[in-house]
Amino acid sequence: MSPDQTVTAAILVIGDEILSGRTKDKNIGYIAEYLTAIGVDLREVRVVPDVEEEIVDALNALRHRYSYVFTTGGIGPTHDDITADSVAKAFGVAIDYDPRAVALLRQRFHGAELNEARMRMTRIPDGADLVSNKISLAPGFWIGNVIVMAGVPTIMQSMLDEVGPKLKTGKKMLAESVRADTKEGDIGTELGEIARAHPDVSIGSYPFFDDKLGPNTNVVIRSRDADKLATAKAAVEAMLASVKARLKAG
Repeated sequence: MSPDQTVTAAILVIGDEILSGRTKDKNIGYIAEYLTAIGVDLREVRVVPDVEEEIVDALNALRHRYSYVFTTGGIGPTHDDITADSVAKAFGVAIDYDPRAVALLRQRFHGAELNEARMRMTRIPDGADLVSNKISLAPGFWIGNVIVMAGVPTIMQSMLDEVGPKLKTGKKMLAESVRADTKEGDIGTELGEIARAHPDVSIGSYPFFDDKLGPNTNVVIRSRDADKLATAKAAVEAMLASVKARLKAG
């Protein structure tokens, strides 16, 4: 793929425990930073319960819209771990115990009984490639443009490291941050004008509280073109100087 083409992605987080608040998601931010660093744009995140119909509907919507879909959660040994079956249904393929996955779990448990619960982790949709798991060996899988990973952060990160080098990537997004030293409301109109004048650059304002100055703002400028990024940053800096001079005089 040409480095100038945009590669997009979505994350589908699966699990009742996320929606109930019992488990706090630690994967979205990690995946987002990882993808940004390699030149993949994360465009959407959805969270769905352990309900087959909702997983299938969300997966089919996302996989036809984006270059990649990364799922997290629902591939463990319990009765509500239904992600693999739901993915198979979304793709219209069969699912069964995969001998490659079975061999990995035999290695993991050193001859201990592979009971029904553990065997659930070896169910892989037909045609899928396994995604290695160096932490506990129970694999994820990759079918079409969908990459199915565990919900446990350390295992998910291990799986992401495995698939990362195989992903198609585009031109990396560049970013600059400018500390405004003004309140967000003091520069909102002017930032909007700069954004309209630089349509190929993304400009966002992010308020924060400074212990010495009180309410403050960071302005983040993002673009894949270094020259356009520099031009927009210069415009932001000139605007901030003008606004602060006006506020001081007033």
